[in-house]
Amino acid sequence: MKKIPQKEIHKYLRHNKKFPHVWCPGCSDGIILGATIRAVAEIGWEKDDCAMVSGIGCSSRMPVYVDFNTAHTLHGRALAYATGIKMAKPRLNVIVVTGDGDASAIGGNHLIHACRRNINLTVICINNNIYGMTGGQYSPTTPHGAKASTMPFGNIDNDFDLCKLTIGAGATFVARTTAYHATEMQSIIKAGFEHNGFAFIEVMAACPVIYGRWNKKGDAPAMMKEMKDQYIPLSVFDKLAPDEKMEKSPRGILKAVLEPEYSERYAELVKSLQSREGEKV
Repeated sequence: MKKIPQKEIHKYLRHNKKFPHVWCPGCSDGIILGATIRAVAEIGWEKDDCAMVSGIGCSSRMPVYVDFNTAHTLHGRALAYATGIKMAKPRLNVIVVTGDGDASAIGGNHLIHACRRNINLTVICINNNIYGMTGGQYSPTTPHGAKASTMPFGNIDNDFDLCKLTIGAGATFVARTTAYHATEMQSIIKAGFEHNGFAFIEVMAACPVIYGRWNKKGDAPAMMKEMKDQYIPLSVFDKLAPDEKMEKSPRGILKAVLEPEYSERYAELVKSLQSREGEKV
């Protein structure tokens, strides 16, 4: 991984407009923004060749800070907007930043069909296990038994494993990392950007102000240490006994295959129909 000069990173930011940012002290979103920007800089994409799309939530504030083509859209609808952008402008590198609630609750149907189509988008799903911005409601990834403002006595639902969900729905690149593993995160995000197809990257994040307080997780460093201990490399996880796996979760690239990409197939269909102009079809 090459070292990126600071000036190369700063050029991607709207640093004269919106800083300091709005995220709470200890929030992981700033770490994830940094890794995302460094991955873009490492590839060398031009700002005008990038589009960042988000829905609603803490994570969805990220497009405010990047000097790309950006769209801060509706709750759960980021993938619908991003699909339209990619189909209209296939040359753009389209990045979707979303949260666990935004992506898998109101946006869950958009997520599974974007996976199924294998359209060339990179989704960075920041999973802090709760709706942070809107008051601490539980989300589809809130662990069973964990507390939230709408589950003050403990969550009775079973939680989604978003990586298993997206693999099952047909995503061709699926990975999990954490905000603690920032260097690894940058490498995984870069690999997702370079993948030609639908890439889903789950980044486990600390929310000490909402989730941490409800569940007595301690401060941000304590939550980061918990992530370090819980999320282990896939190669190590695979060697654990079944009962040991109950206490740990794998991180790394969980799936990476090449299959026909949606916008390219659409372009081929258009070209085929244009060549048959005048024929009855």
